[in-house]
Amino acid sequence: MTMRILDAINQEISAVLAATDEQQLDDALPLFNQQRRIFVLGAGRSGLMAKAFAMRLMHIGYTPFVIGETITPSIQAGDLLLAVSGSGSTRSIVELADKAHQDGATLLAVTSNGHSPLAQLADQTIVVPGATKAGDGIKSIQLLSTLFDQSVHLVLDALCLKLARRDGTDNGAAKSRHSNME
Repeated sequence: MTMRILDAINQEISAVLAATDEQQLDDALPLFNQQRRIFVLGAGRSGLMAKAFAMRLMHIGYTPFVIGETITPSIQAGDLLLAVSGSGSTRSIVELADKAHQDGATLLAVTSNGHSPLAQLADQTIVVPGATKAGDGIKSIQLLSTLFDQSVHLVLDALCLKLARRDGTDNGAAKSRHSNME
């Protein structure tokens, strides 16, 4: 009998989360404070995971911006850039991360490859070892970088939970910042 697809996906995600070093999330916590502007960057589905993270940051009291949006201001010294790239070698992501870093921003990389160009540029890195289209990470039955993107979503939500707990932000406070235009 073959395994159900949902069970197989669950096992894959569980394997990635088990292999993700939670200390890297704890090490990233000091990079975040509510007076600091936080920018996020990613391409394709990884970019959508970065946007989801920015949304949750806003809910817990931070000032996030998404690189590429029309209302995003210039990044400056003292800002934080979280860049997501499964391979860590997507040229557009690495080039923009390098520019932000040269402009004085702190760089937090999220990638499956801790030895990638993006990770080498970063001040800190969170390695999420899910499969990517480049062949990095824990292998998957899923297409392209699906396992990486799914796992990044969960890892960044865990980072937000750690931030909320550290900052004393509860569900009521987060709900008060949730969109009321739905």
